[in-house]
Amino acid sequence: MNIQGIVAFVTGANRGIGKAYVEALVQAGASRIYAAARSVETLKDVVAIAPDRIVPVALDVTNPDQIQAVAEKASDVTVLINNAGVLGAGGLFTDHSVETAQWEMTTNYFGTLYMIRAFAPVLQRNGGGSIVNLLSIASVVNVPVFSSYSASKAALYSLTQGIRAELAPQGTQVIGVFPGPVDTAMAEGVPLDKIAPIEVAKATLQAIEQGIEEVYPDPVSQTVFTDLQAPLKAVEKQFAGMLPQ
Repeated sequence: MNIQGIVAFVTGANRGIGKAYVEALVQAGASRIYAAARSVETLKDVVAIAPDRIVPVALDVTNPDQIQAVAEKASDVTVLINNAGVLGAGGLFTDHSVETAQWEMTTNYFGTLYMIRAFAPVLQRNGGGSIVNLLSIASVVNVPVFSSYSASKAALYSLTQGIRAELAPQGTQVIGVFPGPVDTAMAEGVPLDKIAPIEVAKATLQAIEQGIEEVYPDPVSQTVFTDLQAPLKAVEKQFAGMLPQ
């Protein structure tokens, strides 16, 4: 897929990696970009990047009815970028750890599932297209400082593999992006070197164009996946043929 002329939908587009995705799409020549966030007011700076091509959308990814209505209006989308996510604080034994875990799972896992279920038919009608899920190195290893977040990203990784298998017959490319620490507000307290959000976005768009299924955009993620990538991919392909009837 050539990014030039595509129509993209980006969730969590008001800041951080989401805003960087919008910037990268504009630079790469996307014809229209739906930039979504819970409040349209928070998208003013994003829309200002290219007002003629960026469409602000009010969207809560935990609201399936709202998602369905948005998908019906954004019927020209060819690339869906599921970037919206939340990160709670504390370990698994704090007073509110269960509530935090539910919040993270509702947004990071179920929110992405709602988006994919609503937009998969749109992508099919438009020739297949691509779905991008923002994962994390925490998808494959639990980081105890944010254990329940890691669990939600592990669930999203499994979901990504599942939809890749189920949507292959309609020609939809499914990409998982596994950054390490990124220089955003969410990762402010992580004591590791961080890359700029735009580097994650550019690596993702390159993967869309080159048909690459998994993106490791920084030295930390590349180190983590060096010895894991081949066996993980082999096991995924081993079971990918066991599709629902």
